[in-house]
Amino acid sequence: MPLVKSIYNPPYPFKNGHFSTIYSAKLRPSPNLIQQRERLQLPDGDFMDIDWSFSPKDSHKTAILLHGLEGNAQRTYMKGQAKILNQNGWDAAAVNFRGCSGEANLSYQSYNAGKTDDLESVIDFILNKEKYAEIALVGFSLGGNLLLKYLGERKSFPKEIKKAVAISTPLSLRGSLESLNAFSNWVYRNSFLINLRKKYKTKMKDFPEKMTVSDYKQITSLLEFDNVYTAPAHGFKDAFDYYEKNSSLQFLPNIEIPVLILNAQNDSFLSSECYPTDLASKMKNFFLETPKYGGHVGFHQTNKLYYSEMRTLQFLNNNLL
Repeated sequence: MPLVKSIYNPPYPFKNGHFSTIYSAKLRPSPNLIQQRERLQLPDGDFMDIDWSFSPKDSHKTAILLHGLEGNAQRTYMKGQAKILNQNGWDAAAVNFRGCSGEANLSYQSYNAGKTDDLESVIDFILNKEKYAEIALVGFSLGGNLLLKYLGERKSFPKEIKKAVAISTPLSLRGSLESLNAFSNWVYRNSFLINLRKKYKTKMKDFPEKMTVSDYKQITSLLEFDNVYTAPAHGFKDAFDYYEKNSSLQFLPNIEIPVLILNAQNDSFLSSECYPTDLASKMKNFFLETPKYGGHVGFHQTNKLYYSEMRTLQFLNNNLL
């Protein structure tokens, strides 16, 4: 499938990747959206919270929205995407990963970029409602990697899953870590690290036999966080083993349903591996759009409607091309 020609051309200053990233994360007014929370009990006794929003008319299709690293269902990009989908006949199930809904999760493990068993639990939970004939998966950043891995690592999955969209997605986890380590990304890197250290410190109280003050003091970078916590908590040898086994790029050739990947060329979180143009040109179901602008989840068009939100709706409704 040829690459998707992008028509995204934002006004200045949104041509600057850092400005569009920061504005969209911190300054964009939060969309007015009514959400209803539902708790999903997981097989291991832990929980995840899903924040639902609904189409005004009864709908038989829903989009499962997956946030990025240290995000949640209340982030403006999640609510903005849910709102336009609701306005166009889709229900939206905005997922909060373990420990991301404002309440600490119960188990030692939490979430990561490849924890597809939790996504599978969410999908099964929604299908048991016996309402939805069509399900779409929409992921941002880490959530995009998660859904692509889910679709590519399984030989089969529910027939109700028809399409997927991954936005600002780090197809190479190690490559994106190296990109985040650039000096120009120190604001984002430190923000993530501060939040992750806080969560580790909170969890130490419940798991003192596994989490220590000396380990906590070692967490001075995102790489060390993954070495000290993410990898051992989720069964990996070390951070690099975690990155290698969970990067979604290796799973893309196995995906059989239509997927759209929207990655801006000036996204400072992404490495060169996150723009697999050769692969996209050979696959009939893989649509790759790489606009010149957009930053990281920062495709500003207006405060009420982002380009990525419009593109997602178009793709899900077969109107992209």
